[in-house]
Amino acid sequence: MVEFLTAQFVPLMFAGLLMFLLSGFPVAFALAATGLTFGFLGMELGLFQPTLFQVMPQRVFAIMQNDTLLAIPFFTLMGIILERSRMAEDLLSTVGQVFGPVRGGLAVAVILVGALLAATTGVVAAAVISMGLISLPIMLRYGYNRTIATGTITASGTLAQAIPPSLVLIVLADQLGRSVGDMYAGALIPGLMLVGVYLLFIAAVAIVKPAWVPALPAEARIYNEPNGDSGHRSLLVLLVICAAASFAWAEVHESIINAWIGRDMPAPGDEVVIMSITVGSFLALALALLNRLFRLGLLSRLAEQVTFVLIPPLVLIFLVLGTIFLGVATPTEGGAMGALGALIMAGARRSLSFALLKQAMENTTKLAIFVMFILIGSTVFSFTFNAADGHVWVEHLFDKLPGGQLGFLLVVNFLVFILGMFIDFFEIAFIVVPLLAPVADKLGIDLVWFGVILAMNLQTSFLTPPFGFALFYLRSVAARSDYTDAVTGQRIPAVTTSQIYKGSIAFIILQLIMVAVVVAYPGLVTDHMTKATVVDDAAVTDMLNNMPGLEEEAPAADEPAEGEEGAAPAEEEKEEDPAKALLESMKK
Repeated sequence: MVEFLTAQFVPLMFAGLLMFLLSGFPVAFALAATGLTFGFLGMELGLFQPTLFQVMPQRVFAIMQNDTLLAIPFFTLMGIILERSRMAEDLLSTVGQVFGPVRGGLAVAVILVGALLAATTGVVAAAVISMGLISLPIMLRYGYNRTIATGTITASGTLAQAIPPSLVLIVLADQLGRSVGDMYAGALIPGLMLVGVYLLFIAAVAIVKPAWVPALPAEARIYNEPNGDSGHRSLLVLLVICAAASFAWAEVHESIINAWIGRDMPAPGDEVVIMSITVGSFLALALALLNRLFRLGLLSRLAEQVTFVLIPPLVLIFLVLGTIFLGVATPTEGGAMGALGALIMAGARRSLSFALLKQAMENTTKLAIFVMFILIGSTVFSFTFNAADGHVWVEHLFDKLPGGQLGFLLVVNFLVFILGMFIDFFEIAFIVVPLLAPVADKLGIDLVWFGVILAMNLQTSFLTPPFGFALFYLRSVAARSDYTDAVTGQRIPAVTTSQIYKGSIAFIILQLIMVAVVVAYPGLVTDHMTKATVVDDAAVTDMLNNMPGLEEEAPAADEPAEGEEGAAPAEEEKEEDPAKALLESMKK
């Protein structure tokens, strides 16, 4: 029995964790209990020293000192404040008015607002519930196909997983040992591409099945001018002016910013895009304010409404991401700035109250404690697991896979996709990712690229039946019984669970296609990261050898020359060479 336990210690440890999880025991305590139980068992079997857990308090204290994880409560507070201040409702109403006159316009509005909510709230539940409460009744009122309506809402809500500043990306960066800024920069283009794929799908549906995505009727458009004009022309002119300003800034961005922060390297493309859009957004807000203050009448009601509702969250998003990409602020500092900006925006909208602040602080504290306890539990589990050479066992599971990097990525993505149907992304990030990261690194896979792939895969898992969390969130707010619409007076049938499940299928396929694209084209991620400086060993050696004070001095007349009696051995002279010693330390 002892021999069996010793030989199968790591697989039995996994089985023990699975039993704990299936029993319904909280994940954080299941991880810690498994680690402690098998740690003490290993001591009894002679696998570990009795002093195994003496260093554990220092490990836990190191978790509490992790500055990277401090970004999680800041971004969570920012998202909750914005979501509870009715920003989502105003965004959906306004953007719906902009795109409503065209077929599929409401679905386009949901996708765009979902992307904005993803970049502000960063929480899937908040995005899906907000859009389910606001958009779904309107889409059903005007005859949208139910699978398209429900699928668009759930898929748009899950964009919070992949678009910065995402909580998933923060956790993955911490677990993979990479910079949060690099993770954000790497995920930006794939996240925006996914939004574009969603929009193309809605456009295709509008062409092939126009009856599934009808346009808003004229009586539903509430921002028309007194003369009956829709106001879109004024909005288009404002957009052209701001786009021209953004383009002009992009031309001079590098010269201005490099001189400001003292940088010699070319400005990254994502930084130029973010800052250019920020400049255009500020210009639009300034023009709208001047138009309202001086009653110039140059902008339509629709253009003013879009500016005042859409620009403040856009400016907040771009300021947070822009300062991170510029290197002016760390992700933690950017999160703090975002939380402060959200409080200012809520105060400006006169929706900030003590009750709202108390509720936001309570929810933020709960989430932060939840993450911290899972991280502590996973640390206890991984401590025992690694002590038993579990990481070697995991490597052996994957080193015989055919296809090298591609084979590993296919198997890992399939594994994460299946796990995502049953457990939350926090558990996957804290349990599975630390086991896979060393194997990926040994295979030469860029860990930021690996993290972005996992983030997009985890996003897919939120839509997969039977336990897709986004599906449950929409189910909780969708009508369970027939009801009478308050506007049209028509009888609207209830939304069934099968309709919600069917609606997710097309978007799951789209997300899997995007995962495959990111796997096939790693440059979508790696081309936008901060490039590491390559050091030329020969150049460094030459520079160090020529530094003042390091030149070899000729022996004095009364000192013995090399080879004579009393001369120091050559080996000792090599050891005392400061240039070579410094170069060796740099390599390490």
